[in-house]
Amino acid sequence: MIKLLTVITLPALMLLIACGNRTEKTMSSKSISAEEILGNPAFQAISYSGYRGISRDIQPTIPELKEDMKLLAAMDIKIVRTYNVYLDAVPNLLKAITELKEDDPNFEMYVMMGAWIDAKNAWTDKPERIRDENSPRNEKEIARVAALANKYPDIVKVIAVGNEAMVHWQSEYYVEPGIILQWVNHLQKLKKEGKLPEDIWITSSDNFASWGGGGDEYHKEDLNKLIRSVDYISMHTYPMHDTHYNPDFWGVRENELGNSDEEKIEAALQRSLEYSVGQYQSVIDYMKSIGENKQVHIGETGWATISNGQYGNEGSRATDEFKMGRYHDLIRKWSDEKKVSVFYFEAFDEKWKDAKNQQGSENHFGLINLKSEAKYPLWDLVDAGVFEGLTRDGKSITKTFDGDLETLMESVKVPPTNKEIQANKAQ
Repeated sequence: MIKLLTVITLPALMLLIACGNRTEKTMSSKSISAEEILGNPAFQAISYSGYRGISRDIQPTIPELKEDMKLLAAMDIKIVRTYNVYLDAVPNLLKAITELKEDDPNFEMYVMMGAWIDAKNAWTDKPERIRDENSPRNEKEIARVAALANKYPDIVKVIAVGNEAMVHWQSEYYVEPGIILQWVNHLQKLKKEGKLPEDIWITSSDNFASWGGGGDEYHKEDLNKLIRSVDYISMHTYPMHDTHYNPDFWGVRENELGNSDEEKIEAALQRSLEYSVGQYQSVIDYMKSIGENKQVHIGETGWATISNGQYGNEGSRATDEFKMGRYHDLIRKWSDEKKVSVFYFEAFDEKWKDAKNQQGSENHFGLINLKSEAKYPLWDLVDAGVFEGLTRDGKSITKTFDGDLETLMESVKVPPTNKEIQANKAQ
């Protein structure tokens, strides 16, 4: 078992910060713009999907969506990020938020609405994905996004064209930057013509490498044009994934071998923050190298709590609730200080993402699990009573591990040493 010393104090500190944010004056939803929300610590952000089942065939109902929005509002979240509109979940979410605002004029929740973009032949049995051509569905997706933005201008403040659609490892559906550019320009044109709200911001949300922070293979003229066309850059960074794929920052250093287990873990999590900040800075550096100077925010970052694969106890030993809690608190503290919005991934666990492997990491990024239990980063909020009277699927929000920190810490493993990592890479 790993004993916990001074690091346990940070969640309590973050609770005080969150409570402090709650006292700040909020802005009228009639006049507030994306420019005023993004980078404002009073408007905490999160990635959200309300699916409870093992597939997305069953859409979350409006009562379920309202239940979730009340929980997120209790967590001081004021803007949620969604991913597509070709299903009914997001249109229903916008209806749910509208109804909550009608019931309580002080209720406040905004949406960064995603439009899903695919390459031609993606998700088909055709062998070739045509990266520089649109899926037939893209045009319909963009049209529905525009219609919803116009219908709910008091809620929808950002449109994101594509999700990790330009990063090369998304072999099923990735597109060339020119495809994203086409739709960003289309939406910007609608805005100029008065066919979209003038203060809505248009972006794309993608891996840091896709925004120029990666290798030369990403540094294309269409990417440069895209950077010039968006209102801001939304980039993703996932040190948890790179505890397997690029783990040099993760391993216990030789000069740390004599440290306590707690100190070894803390050092690795501090390096994880530095790793994310470095990727964030790499996007800024590329953007400035082409003569642009726009806001850059983090559209996704997060830390899974369970993995029976590459990130678990038989792999990089990264996934558990304590490490999630430390990373969550570190990235939130940094983002508040730097006035960078972070759409933390994600609000709730979902089991459809890796339906055939329920212990797969993709199912376990949520801050609240499918038993309506708050994971370690939210324990202090449970203690503070912010969820009192609220439920999810009829269940009150309780703590994982029954709130027993000693039991939680028994699940926490120390990262491998650098020598172990290098030996594994050599195999």
